[in-house]
Amino acid sequence: MQLGFVSAILPDLSLQEVLSFAADQQYDCVEVMCWPKGKAERRYAGVTHIDVSSFKKSDAKKVIELCETTGVSISGLGYYPNPLAPDRQEAGVYLSHLKKVITAAERLELNQVNTFVGRDWTKSTDENWPRFQQVWKPLVKFAGVRGVRIGIENCPMLFSGDEWPGGKNLAVSPAVWRRMFEEIPDENFGLNYDPSHLVWQQMDYIRPLWEFAARISHVHAKDVRVDRERLNEVGILATPLEYHSPKLPGLGEIDWGRFFSVLGDTGYSGPVCVEVEDRAYEGSLEARKRSLRQSAKYLRQFIG
Repeated sequence: MQLGFVSAILPDLSLQEVLSFAADQQYDCVEVMCWPKGKAERRYAGVTHIDVSSFKKSDAKKVIELCETTGVSISGLGYYPNPLAPDRQEAGVYLSHLKKVITAAERLELNQVNTFVGRDWTKSTDENWPRFQQVWKPLVKFAGVRGVRIGIENCPMLFSGDEWPGGKNLAVSPAVWRRMFEEIPDENFGLNYDPSHLVWQQMDYIRPLWEFAARISHVHAKDVRVDRERLNEVGILATPLEYHSPKLPGLGEIDWGRFFSVLGDTGYSGPVCVEVEDRAYEGSLEARKRSLRQSAKYLRQFIG
């Protein structure tokens, strides 16, 4: 496996500075964020370390040379909008940019793009399904002919009032993943697996590693702490941030030794990228850098 991190936590650095920092900390790879340039209201969104809006072969050559110079690879390109947004014009903007990210990955000779399936959060899974079929079947084909795999992160995107009650991402559970892959069996359609999202949903984060081993093409390393006393007060129908907090690996409830033991046994040998969303480390650039140093030191116990 290769240890990396998600570049969203270093928005104030250039791609060259991000890769140089990764090299200094002996990270193997970085998942590079490719949001459209401009302000984003959501935390960790809107980070543009590669601008794919008019990404040419000459641009790709410069990025490839930068990776060769620093010795740090790109684990995948990341862009996490809501491609099934109920506003069709809004969804169209997201889909158009996602295709640009996929095309940029091809030009960079990368085979991985990570994103969300999306969802109309006011509707049930069944009610969302026709849109899922309509949007994702051709999108997966579009990526497939370019040699690009799509890794769907399993985050429910259910953290704020405007995402209530269903969240903005369908792909939150084994039942939905199973249905997704039966609907779209293409081998380049898979998961960017984050165990922390299963923890706060009161689900087993180890069991899916076996069943979906062939579909896991990228992994996020993020921990989570559930405040049981607060959960007893507000219940599971509260917005999840009322009773849980994302944490650095080793500072939450995940048994990382067991997780990596099983992940390795399933045959996974791809990237594992630290995703920092721990508010205790957001006060400054130095604090965010420290979070990545600390995470690397901790996870090196499990990734040689």
